[in-house]
Amino acid sequence: MAITRDDVLKALAGVTVDAAGTSLPASGRLSEIVIDPSGRVVFSIGIAPPEAKAFEAVRQAAEIAVLKVPGVKAALASLTGERGPGAGSAPRPAAPGPQGGAQGGPRPGPALPGVRHIVAVASGKGGVGKSTTACNLALALRAQGLKVGLLDADIYGPSVPKLFGLDRKPETINTPQGQRIVPLNGYGLAVMSIGFLISADTAMIWRGPMVQSALTQLLREVAWGELDVLVVDMPPGTGDAQLTLAQGTPLAGAVIVSTPQDLALIDARRAVTMFRRVEVPILGVVENMATFVCPHCGGTSHIFGHGGARQEAETLGVPFLGEVPLNMTIRESSDSGRPVVAVDPDGPQAAAYRAIAAGLWANISGGAGPRPAPRIVIE
Repeated sequence: MAITRDDVLKALAGVTVDAAGTSLPASGRLSEIVIDPSGRVVFSIGIAPPEAKAFEAVRQAAEIAVLKVPGVKAALASLTGERGPGAGSAPRPAAPGPQGGAQGGPRPGPALPGVRHIVAVASGKGGVGKSTTACNLALALRAQGLKVGLLDADIYGPSVPKLFGLDRKPETINTPQGQRIVPLNGYGLAVMSIGFLISADTAMIWRGPMVQSALTQLLREVAWGELDVLVVDMPPGTGDAQLTLAQGTPLAGAVIVSTPQDLALIDARRAVTMFRRVEVPILGVVENMATFVCPHCGGTSHIFGHGGARQEAETLGVPFLGEVPLNMTIRESSDSGRPVVAVDPDGPQAAAYRAIAAGLWANISGGAGPRPAPRIVIE
């Protein structure tokens, strides 16, 4: 029998939010309830920022109550600071100051237990191949013998399930810290995405605060285990979601992905500016879709230009990590859920990602300062 919204509301009616015994549905704090055909239920609870600590117990009780509904496989409840009774809109983070600090804004949150370094892979806009780069970069770091995880932080357009060919639902476990989601295994990586919790055609019609709360849970309520590096595939742009992750996560630094064309570089520059203003180091710039090599004649074409990201990195005074070609093998392997670094680790395309990963790890670990990346020539 299909799970209905009324089923969920009936279960939540037993969850109270105050000493007067007000039920969660009657409190006006409950968001839209998203029910996935596979049995996953997602919703949020509206609070004022000072209520966050007190309402954590309510959130956990709500998840437990919904899990008891017949047919429910998993429940994901989040706290959103969008509004609470009498609170109006939640205050937005203060604008960053001109010297790079986020004046009055949230400072980086506590470190994730067991995770040594968190690296954001970002772009100022979509369509530049950021997710494909993040996926293969994480795999290339693992190929160096590191323990690596990958978090897909794009709530509206998660790409990681497709890139890894994963359509399973993650399990949840009980820990001393509360319920935790067990990440899926993608070619040896610990992988987590909102796409694992909802069906592929579900539209996440959520406002910014709901997205921010969900991102925080995907980061902090997942059993990541011991990792050398957690790669975060950031949403495109420089909006609320990006600022939440940049300011609320103890990032080791950010990698900016851009195509060589001027339109993409303008937005890449904005991404660099955003990270600098919240005091997140720029670990390097990657030029994606740099050169197209015709598979028939072997001729090269610079469809989106060439060298623009390298020049931009020099102008901004940040490391240039390397180039990735515009290549049909990369596209085909990504579409089929078989990342090129995993299925053809000795091929020329994988070599580009491995070279970038080597430079990135050197910058993260302090093993070497920023250095020119080796050029990878695709014959």
